[in-house]
Amino acid sequence: MQSKQHWEKVYGSKAPEAVSWFQPHAQLSLDLIKATGVSHDAAIIDVGGGASTLVDDLLAEGYADLTVLDLSAAALHAARQRLGAQESKVCWIEADVTAVDLPDKRYDIWHDRAVFHFLTDAKDREAYVRTVFRSVKPGGYVIVATFAEDGPLQCSGLPVMRYSADELHDEFGAAFTLLQHRKETHRTPAGTVQQFVYCYCRRSGS
Repeated sequence: MQSKQHWEKVYGSKAPEAVSWFQPHAQLSLDLIKATGVSHDAAIIDVGGGASTLVDDLLAEGYADLTVLDLSAAALHAARQRLGAQESKVCWIEADVTAVDLPDKRYDIWHDRAVFHFLTDAKDREAYVRTVFRSVKPGGYVIVATFAEDGPLQCSGLPVMRYSADELHDEFGAAFTLLQHRKETHRTPAGTVQQFVYCYCRRSGS
């Protein structure tokens, strides 16, 4: 995993709405979460959620058991400041997803937009997948978005991995059934176009 210092520097030097991955609304992520059909009291974790506005929209939709995990304290602080009084409705975890000890079989939905593609070391990817399998309930949903095959080679000055839908699903393996995949063309605040792929999977029931 990339250093915590790098991400603290990024969020310490740029406004949340100025980073390349910023979205005013994470609409595709929200649509996929709603498509699972889980109840509003389902446990949802947004990994690398940092300063993302997805948590705002999930709260507005009535979801009540939300967790946001990020490596950067500055990113989490930005989100908490933005939410104001509502920040107390969210569980905030400052941690490295490849090393964090999350509760077993806790989450109904695992969401990650733009973390997994930073894991260029196979050992980090394997640790990530183990954490997903351990912490997502049997039958729970996993939504992961990365740069697509025609996406950038770098982001925030760091190398990244690029995936097709099948390649991304292969990283997770047979324990996760691929239900759907989607492409997204993301326009950065600077006007650059980036291609993303989303894989929407279900964890095996055993």
